[in-house]
Amino acid sequence: MALDGGYLRYICNEINEKAANSRVEKVYQPNKDEIVLGFRGLKGAYKLLVSSRANSPRINFTEYAPENPKVPPMLCMLFRKKLCGSKLIQARQPALERIIFLDFDATNELGDHIKLTLAAEIMGKYSNVIFINEEGVVIDALKRVDMSMSSQRQVLPGLKYSLPPAQNKINLLDGETEETTEKTLKALESITVDTKLSKALLNTIQGISPIACRELEYLTGKGRELTTENLKISEIRKRLVFFVGRMADNLKNLSYTPHMAVINGKPADFFFGDITQYGQLAEIKRYESFSKLVDDFYIGRDTIERMKSKSQDLHRMLSNTTERLSRKINTQTLELERCTDREPLRIKGDLIQANIYRIEKGMSEITVENYYDGNRPFTIELDPSLTATQNSQKYYKSYRKAKTAEQVLKVQLEKAKAELDYIEAVSESLSRAETEGELNEIRRELAEQGYIRTRQGKQKKTAALPVLKFRLSTGFELLVGRNNTQNDKLTLKTAAKNDIWLHTKNIHGAHAIIVTNGLQPDEQTIKEAAQIAAYHSKARESSQVPVDYTLVKNVSKPSGAKPGMVIYVKNRTIYVTPELPQKV
Repeated sequence: MALDGGYLRYICNEINEKAANSRVEKVYQPNKDEIVLGFRGLKGAYKLLVSSRANSPRINFTEYAPENPKVPPMLCMLFRKKLCGSKLIQARQPALERIIFLDFDATNELGDHIKLTLAAEIMGKYSNVIFINEEGVVIDALKRVDMSMSSQRQVLPGLKYSLPPAQNKINLLDGETEETTEKTLKALESITVDTKLSKALLNTIQGISPIACRELEYLTGKGRELTTENLKISEIRKRLVFFVGRMADNLKNLSYTPHMAVINGKPADFFFGDITQYGQLAEIKRYESFSKLVDDFYIGRDTIERMKSKSQDLHRMLSNTTERLSRKINTQTLELERCTDREPLRIKGDLIQANIYRIEKGMSEITVENYYDGNRPFTIELDPSLTATQNSQKYYKSYRKAKTAEQVLKVQLEKAKAELDYIEAVSESLSRAETEGELNEIRRELAEQGYIRTRQGKQKKTAALPVLKFRLSTGFELLVGRNNTQNDKLTLKTAAKNDIWLHTKNIHGAHAIIVTNGLQPDEQTIKEAAQIAAYHSKARESSQVPVDYTLVKNVSKPSGAKPGMVIYVKNRTIYVTPELPQKV
């Protein structure tokens, strides 16, 4: 998967169609790798996301603008100062390079019109967003590149902007189509080592990604894998020339429509044209908007990446706590096993008392008849420095100590397991968090439980997030908690006694409530609600997930239990496959 030069040509065209002559109304920097430009013009308002994230670099109009930090970064303030109020002149792309330049008509401090340019370089881990003045000098960039990072091309404020080193590849937009395809064929035939055709095309044609090259090979070979050696066959050469020429014409005329390959319900790849290479292995979805496809493709992945970045400290703390509790439980379990094996200590004390007349001070052991085991000979170790009575009391004391330790260890072990269960529940809530607000609520919960420290001083209170709401096909409303604190409030305070409570069986997840309003939900309602409850659990990626459900009045919270921990009775279980629901 790649946002190649061919796809960027269409994105560039969309930007010009929608936002040319629009003014920059707002500028956001959700994180160090992304900039969002808010445009407003005669054709409406649009948000343009420009990302230099290594595994999902892109530029496209977005409907899912990322959450912004409370305090904008300094670079964002610079962008706002320079760009807010400016007008987008045009978006342009050099040849089929993976670069889009956004040219703005702005004004300086004196009110004079100046040209500013934003360069979006979409190049994998080398992606960058660079701000350039009218003299072609770098103002700043999302990623500054110095000599220690690259000896060939530095990107630093005050340096002249230069394009990345050019690749010696054929530009399909350059010249007449017949000349371009002939040049491509000659370049392929000049390859001396037999090479897979798709790989050879990737190394020969500018601005097309692996999926585009595989598509050309698939169409040329009618589904059969080809190498450069096959180009000796006249029919293969003719078919390749035809399909390369068709791609060149479609790119020149902007006549392609984007498609996405979906495998097992998950986006797998996308291309600026039709996709045939997957056959029956994938569902191919056609889009009218190139930006919409990219948005849908990356939205899930980007959300996960953003949350990982913002919640690293929480993940680290929960991981360390889980590891510590696991070690503690293992140690206490071993100690408990030793304590339960204490009966021989009492027997030795009894046998010493029964044979006290035979024991003299200074003896290191004695063999006696064990009347607990059919009078078989039994050797008992003795402390030579102690009398017989003292040796007996020593064994009794060890026995009582082991008995007391067993009682204490059972309580401690139960507490440690409950704490581990709670930490795993918090980890599951953290894995479902999609906004910074949800992260803040989890932080607040952990601070209240004493796991993390909060900053000293007066803290600004933020409004609690609402629970998730879903409308089932049968008309019933379903409420789902975002975290343990919400789960408690939802189940124990918000829900009515005759509402239906759902939770995955023995699997960490959210509490879900069917708001019945006194009505009796049917089987379809229970099934849909269970699917949503399973989706908001640790078993999201599984199938046939057991979900328990019962009336809210049958759910209670044990005294002293951690947030989100409840017990319930009179429940029934339904097995469902988790399903992504539609929020109200």
